[in-house]
Amino acid sequence: MSNYLGIDSSTQSITGLLIDADQRTIVAEASINFDEHFKTAYGVVNGVFDLGAGAVHSAPLMWAEALDLLLQTLADQGHDLSAVRAVAGSGQQHGTVYLNASAGPALARLSPGQSLKDQLAAIFARPTAPIWMDTSTALQCAEIEAAVGGRESLLALTGNAAFERFSGPQIRKFYQTEPAAYADTTYIGLVSSYIASLLAGRLVGVDPGDGSGTNMMDIAAGQWSARALDATAPGLAAKLLPIAPSGQPVGPISPYYVGRYGFADDCLVLPFSGDNPCSLIGLGLVAPGQVALSLGTSDTLFACMDQPRTSAAGEGAVFASPDGTHYMALTCYLNGSLAREAVRDQYGMNWQQFTQALHATPPGNNGALMLPYFAPEIVPKVPRPNVVRQNLDPIDAPANVRAVIEAQALSSRIHTRWMGEDISSLYVTGGAAANAEILRIFANVHNCPVHRFETTNAAALGAALRAAHAHQSSHAPSWAEVVEPFAQPVAGSTIEPEPRAVAAYDGLVGQYAALEQAHT
Repeated sequence: MSNYLGIDSSTQSITGLLIDADQRTIVAEASINFDEHFKTAYGVVNGVFDLGAGAVHSAPLMWAEALDLLLQTLADQGHDLSAVRAVAGSGQQHGTVYLNASAGPALARLSPGQSLKDQLAAIFARPTAPIWMDTSTALQCAEIEAAVGGRESLLALTGNAAFERFSGPQIRKFYQTEPAAYADTTYIGLVSSYIASLLAGRLVGVDPGDGSGTNMMDIAAGQWSARALDATAPGLAAKLLPIAPSGQPVGPISPYYVGRYGFADDCLVLPFSGDNPCSLIGLGLVAPGQVALSLGTSDTLFACMDQPRTSAAGEGAVFASPDGTHYMALTCYLNGSLAREAVRDQYGMNWQQFTQALHATPPGNNGALMLPYFAPEIVPKVPRPNVVRQNLDPIDAPANVRAVIEAQALSSRIHTRWMGEDISSLYVTGGAAANAEILRIFANVHNCPVHRFETTNAAALGAALRAAHAHQSSHAPSWAEVVEPFAQPVAGSTIEPEPRAVAAYDGLVGQYAALEQAHT
């Protein structure tokens, strides 16, 4: 039996997903919601503390307690954890954890007779961890960019401009506002490497996938950048472990988990990665040109790239893929279902009527266009709501329905050009993916097949697949072979592009781009 465990430590919960690689099935999935179990003890709301002025933190000791509860839950459900050959995981990106000199020895001497919480309460140089929701570091972002020679220099070096949620600006703010606590810090990790350290029983380094979300890693070299570290905080290099190769085990699982939960003593622990890079694997995107689009409240596009190309306009983030070879592009469009629902509600429709309107209108919408910025937009950058119609009658409900979907598809085509990849296939998830008429428009705009996926936790699945790939490396399985059984679209859901519609959109994309440029 070849079982592998993927763990995803997200903002509001921690999830464990167990796969059987021989049977090619998901064996179990369990999740611990932080508010449900720890709201009273830690005071979190939706898994976090809102400290005001844009500062949002969480509790790393709570994450340790939740890991214990997750593994106990899996064991109580009757799953034989001794059959787990390897463990890998993902963590919410960018969050930083600060440990003192007692952390290493405490991890090394964990006793299975006591909980992680009871044994690790004293290891933190900072009791809370700033997370990705924190927007309090605009000053530090500007300082870091200036120190490395400007925004474009940082973009070329690390793959990303300075973002308030990224780890480097957060570390700089900590150094500036709490210098004594910074001096007391001997190890700075991310959420991912912290959870991996708990499992390995020793401090573990950050992997390239998560390291590339810090503004501190040389994206091409896959190592910390001395220039970026010096721009962030003094003495920072001494507080970081070297970047850990994503596919190389850091060692066996700590004896704590052998004695407490029955893991085998030769179960391997892999470096954890970020939740977005792990989702890339969980969705099966292991070849350049493969793209996934999550149609949710906001629409998020993930793409596998062969090189770390960047967007000079800041239209996306770039991370290393945990497959060790490729890179990941991520672009977020704020007006996703927000815009779709606004149009639906404006014309008093339900979703069935919305779909009928798409079916009744022609590809290209007779040249009628909409910029659907019902809220401020991220890509392209639109600071205020601004809905623009061109050749589009506001009272023509069906044309407005088609216009909003065509706008989203055309925008996704325009704003993926910087990736330098021809989109060969589009994997679509999220609530709107159930609508075949919406998928048909995306297939025709991008001139590629669109596949509908149903996935509840791509990050945890991607982590489990990473564990399987690393453990089976002696058999030299390809990434495609590892992900194929678990990354299959819904049967019969694939939509192929239609030549006439493709031609219509090829002629329309330039008009849409011109309209967009005139109003952004």
